[in-house]
Amino acid sequence: MTAPDRPIRVLLADDETMIRHGVRLILRHAGDIDVVAEAADGRQAVELAAAHRPDVALVDIRMPVCDGLAAIAPLLALDPAPRVVMLTTFGDEDNVLRALREGAAGFLLKDEGPQELIGAVRAAAAGDSVLSPGVTGSVIARMLRGDRDGSGPGPADERIARLTVREREVLAMLGEGLANQDIADRLGIGVGTVKTHVGAILEKTGSAGRVQAALLAHRTGLAS
Repeated sequence: MTAPDRPIRVLLADDETMIRHGVRLILRHAGDIDVVAEAADGRQAVELAAAHRPDVALVDIRMPVCDGLAAIAPLLALDPAPRVVMLTTFGDEDNVLRALREGAAGFLLKDEGPQELIGAVRAAAAGDSVLSPGVTGSVIARMLRGDRDGSGPGPADERIARLTVREREVLAMLGEGLANQDIADRLGIGVGTVKTHVGAILEKTGSAGRVQAALLAHRTGLAS
């Protein structure tokens, strides 16, 4: 996690110059985010990440030379390792699933609005997962159809029964792909409280992460 007294350092990797330019302009206006390096392919992204030590790496899935998927493992092998958020488009759910299995912190649609982009960077830097609502539903549907990734050990209903009413509410919102800040705003509680609830949910349900928890929410009907 980034220190609160300095800007969030971001590496941007995308082979389209206009995309990089647009994202850089948006993040520059955030005030607490600094784009420290830009890469046109995955290999360059790893080299620049090693040199500039970003807190967050925004990495396009599809790039020449070395694509974003191949760059995840070497990025996460760095010390310190950045939080890797994949930039994607509709219809790329298979690659999103692979990215999550490789250890990516989440995914963000390229056509998200400025506030969503800024919020995603801040969430990733704070240790939160980033699951774009615009693609979370289709990813969950792929998982359900193929029974991929599972949703943790034990019967789903039994694991849901271990949760408090508030934890079930939070789990339902995880199923919608909401970030901690969004959940906090909707419930009128603090972000720290949401993080506590999420941690309890993962522990009680045996879910390895937010995506598995979201899948559980859909399988049990908490999220549609």
